[in-house]
Amino acid sequence: MFDAAIDLHHARILVSNDDGINAAGLNLLVKIARSLCPDVWVVAPESEQSGASHSLTIQRPLRIRKLAPKRFAVDGTPTDCVLLAVNAILKDKKPDLMLSGINAGGNMGEDVIYSGTVAAALEATLLNVPAIALSLHSARDGKFCWPTVARFAPRIIRRLAATGWPSNTLINVNFPDLPPCRVKGVEVTAQGRRKLGDQLIERADPRGRPYYWIGPMRHEGASRRGTDIHAVNAGMVSLTPVFYDLTSRRVLNNLRKAFP
Repeated sequence: MFDAAIDLHHARILVSNDDGINAAGLNLLVKIARSLCPDVWVVAPESEQSGASHSLTIQRPLRIRKLAPKRFAVDGTPTDCVLLAVNAILKDKKPDLMLSGINAGGNMGEDVIYSGTVAAALEATLLNVPAIALSLHSARDGKFCWPTVARFAPRIIRRLAATGWPSNTLINVNFPDLPPCRVKGVEVTAQGRRKLGDQLIERADPRGRPYYWIGPMRHEGASRRGTDIHAVNAGMVSLTPVFYDLTSRRVLNNLRKAFP
């Protein structure tokens, strides 16, 4: 069953990310959110937290810095930010919708396991706040086509809000690296397969001791039709419903037969 639609005109929206409080993608997403409703709150990391996944800070205290009305920075992870936003900053009235991003770089395939952008949306989902993660793919070495997001994101968020989705699911949106006029449409997709970290870069420090960078190159794997990777590479905006029950049902049933 899908949950009820979200009335954006009377909603409270929380915006966060993993690229940090000063990121261009965050500022664009805040602008988009404010075009949808008047009550927009921003709680984002003080610094970039890309690859932080769903990590929590539990070995030291966290500090919240108020930058402006409804705008806060947290010296922690994206998950910390959402947790503090919902349970502390906005404890008087929970958000009706959480938007995460806009990430500078796609979050497709296995990226969702590592992504702080997706993790922030997941934390909101676990706190019973509907959440959408938004990311912009780039195939041009750090150059991003932000006008594409500005064109398509508002209508996508409006339609998703009007439709609703189950409370145990987040929506992962990826935009292609194309100008708006060349985007071919929107496709609802499954999660594809690609692995970060296949290429390690080994170097030596001044004392000759080796150290490593996890390289930026990714093995795309087989871009099957119907997946997020295939859609974005074909010039489509990809919408993937991500369900966070990691149980393998088929294996579960087989193991129950093996251990009656």
